[in-house]
Amino acid sequence: MFHQPSHINFALPEWLESYSGTYQPSSSLDERMMFVIGAARRNVEECTGGPFAAGVFECGTGELVSLGVNLVFTQKSSILHAEMVAIALAQMKLCAYDLGGSGMPAHELVTSAEPCAMCFGAILWSGVRHLVTGALSEDARAIGFDEGPKPANWIEELESRGNRVITGVERDAACEVLQLYARSGGQIYNSRKG
Repeated sequence: MFHQPSHINFALPEWLESYSGTYQPSSSLDERMMFVIGAARRNVEECTGGPFAAGVFECGTGELVSLGVNLVFTQKSSILHAEMVAIALAQMKLCAYDLGGSGMPAHELVTSAEPCAMCFGAILWSGVRHLVTGALSEDARAIGFDEGPKPANWIEELESRGNRVITGVERDAACEVLQLYARSGGQIYNSRKG
């Protein structure tokens, strides 16, 4: 007889709520990025997931809407990249699948690394209007992560759809977290070639 789960659930790390409470709204991209990178570092140090974090913020006020971290191997789901978690949490919190919908303030996704192919697609459909990234895709690939077949002109693709994109914000700090993960023997998942 066929059986499958009737619910899709995932658990956030216990430390995430208290860490989120340390954020003070800021108009500074660098400050928002350092907050997100701090979550990525904590995720590595606590062994609760991969070396990535992402937050959804209101563009105008700098208010934090949601904070996600990579949960792929701890929750055993390949879709639980930090961006996907942050977007899903924001949509649940705001009761809206379209974060750019009518009556909504503009939202920004700040992520510790450039999006992979899956997260690139999610950004398009989520309704966020701005994307800010730290480490570059080549930095994630340097420690073994496979970013998938994302278009070479992915930034232009987002911008052609009305999204503002800024890359390389606090790149060195974001790369330090990737290197910490590599040095600590963190699991590199989906790194199959060919």
